[in-house]
Amino acid sequence: MLWSGVAFAACALAVLSGSYVHRRRAAARPLARLSRASQRMLSDVLLPHTESVHIHVGHLLLAPTGIMVVDLRDVAGHIFGSEAMQEWTVLDRSRRSTFPNPLPRLYDRIAAVRRIVPDLPVKGLVVFTDRAVFSKGFPPYVRLLDDLLRELEAGATAGDGVAVGVLDAAWTALAAETQPAVD
Repeated sequence: MLWSGVAFAACALAVLSGSYVHRRRAAARPLARLSRASQRMLSDVLLPHTESVHIHVGHLLLAPTGIMVVDLRDVAGHIFGSEAMQEWTVLDRSRRSTFPNPLPRLYDRIAAVRRIVPDLPVKGLVVFTDRAVFSKGFPPYVRLLDDLLRELEAGATAGDGVAVGVLDAAWTALAAETQPAVD
């Protein structure tokens, strides 16, 4: 009887630790996929926003078409939101929650990047993992991760991007202005 209890406890511990490892790996996958799809990437940085204020940027990507500001979100459930709404709603099974509209902050981040690299195209997106569902359609500047990855891949092969030397110089200037965000 004692051995069966010990065996059960060992199995339960193995399942719990395996579940934890799986969740940690799954959380890292979107970021790794984003990094592989971009030419270069900076994550979790601060950029000058005004004279004395810095703004946090989740991810900056160097793409063939310019700089991309990405706010990567892992939210599970049906998401309902629009550009005009103050809060977006998430319905996941029987749970309902809200979070602030991410678009105004995205616009601030894009503006901060444009101040540093004014002559380069700068695009911004709020990107959700595949756990999100937008059954009523996507608000502007919102994509799923898989759609963004396809877009980056298409841009890399289209050949209508910005000259490599211009991109490199702009990326160097942008990287010089960043500071690591402190937790």
